Amino acid sequence: MSEEKSLNFIEEIVEEDLKNGKYPFIITRFPPEPNGYLHLGHASSICLNFGLTLKYGGYTNLRFDDTNPVTEETEYVESIKEDVKWLGFEWKNELYASDYFPVLYQYAIQLIKKQLAYVDDSTSEEIAALKGTPTEPGKNSSYRERSVEENLHLFERMKNGEFPDGSKTLRAKIDMAHPNMLMRDPVLYRIKHAHHHRTGDEWCIYPMYDFAHGQSDSIEKVTHSLCTLEFVPHRELYDWLIEQLEIFPSKQYEFARRNLTYTITSKRKLLQLVNEKYVDGWDDPRMTTISGMRRRGYTPESIRDFCDRIGVAKRENLVDMSLLEYCVREHLNKIALRRMAVLDPLKLTITNYPAGQVEEVYSENNPEAENGGGTRAIPFSGSLWIEREDFMEVPAKKWFRLAPGAMVRLKSAYIIKCEDFIKDENGIVTEIKCSYIPESKSGNDTSGIHVKGTIHWISAAHAAQAEVRLYDRLFKVENPADEGDFTSYINTDSLHIISNAYIEPSLKTATAGEKFQFIRKGYFTLDKNSTNNKPVFNRTVTLRDTWAKESKK
Repeated sequence: MSEEKSLNFIEEIVEEDLKNGKYPFIITRFPPEPNGYLHLGHASSICLNFGLTLKYGGYTNLRFDDTNPVTEETEYVESIKEDVKWLGFEWKNELYASDYFPVLYQYAIQLIKKQLAYVDDSTSEEIAALKGTPTEPGKNSSYRERSVEENLHLFERMKNGEFPDGSKTLRAKIDMAHPNMLMRDPVLYRIKHAHHHRTGDEWCIYPMYDFAHGQSDSIEKVTHSLCTLEFVPHRELYDWLIEQLEIFPSKQYEFARRNLTYTITSKRKLLQLVNEKYVDGWDDPRMTTISGMRRRGYTPESIRDFCDRIGVAKRENLVDMSLLEYCVREHLNKIALRRMAVLDPLKLTITNYPAGQVEEVYSENNPEAENGGGTRAIPFSGSLWIEREDFMEVPAKKWFRLAPGAMVRLKSAYIIKCEDFIKDENGIVTEIKCSYIPESKSGNDTSGIHVKGTIHWISAAHAAQAEVRLYDRLFKVENPADEGDFTSYINTDSLHIISNAYIEPSLKTATAGEKFQFIRKGYFTLDKNSTNNKPVFNRTVTLRDTWAKESKK
């Protein structure tokens, strides 16, 4: 009997809260800012928030933290919704921080009336200069002692658009000598005359993240507000605002980010990669965006499995990319249809095969599939394409593929023997001449001949042409985020395009996103930009972890 998986520290908190009757059920939220596409780090948060309510009962809201109109767009909102659904989760309510702008404005007025907030005319530079340092207290703003009446009047005028951007802010009145720098009269509202993707031009003052976040949680009665570790210093302000406003006491809990080797998961840096054309858009298959991984052929099951394996912890660490690739291999091995594709073609002619004859051979669709996978018919003829790497003029030791005089099996077909080969004027082998053993057909082999090597092939007369894109890791160093200018570590060999590969005819009817194992070559998926005349296949992952070997050289 297998051991039951131990609880992570957040699950322990949830179980204790439910056991003590603190909540009848739990409510979580996933609160992305719609200023970019979701990436693998967000996937961990999605799996955690939705996973908790699936396990313990309750529900999860999808709430867009749309308090910065300059960087947010409806395009990002739609992509985020698509990504969450694709990962396999459904939210109870679709909400927006902008839904709460009227309520948040009233909360601000409430703080002013309690003499816990004031309008400050200082510039951002002046505010920063008075903040002090971790070892030295800050100094009070000269506007800190404005009367309640004056603050209410000025704040209303800020809302009415009477002041330019940056001329005034609303700040909490806490303690300029507080040991937590974030508690030194933090800014709650700023003036920003910008069009908002949902509220249009209705507002020209916008709440800061720290003011909108906890209050939005409280309005939704979120029981467990889960954030990454950089929000630990913010928790004190989160609690202070809820306490002063006397609203539902949502609680914030922090967990560690899981950074992935050879990747970037900063939205700002991902945007830089897109804007500076290092990649072909947010869904470039080399990106760690969920849309990029989806286009590359990753499955939601493999990403959820990865997030479950890395778990939830209190300390940050770097997770090896090989684990993610292992997870997708594990899943694709079970579901991907086996097909034959020749990426570097070399002509092979079977000299004793009847001229003009075509027959069908049968090969398994997926021997790992639960239902057996079935078989498919593949046309076979005397003129084939094979991989160039499967022939060696002067064979190495323990070479079990084609060479002069050597015998191999053509997968699902016959045993052949290399009789001769042809070279061009440059000494390049252009054609292999072979004979075949008619009695050696797979499934009905009476030849008594045993060979050690099996190679794949495509019938030349029936082959379709395709573009194949071989993707590799985007960065050459393990942790590009910590290496200064991360763009200087981009792997210039991260994409190799094969424009004229040959594929078996069954692949001509593939649909976008369908998953395949190209036998001996890796796992591939049909790209969204494919056409009927020219299908395009993206390599999701190799059959084995070849990168680990390369990194040890």
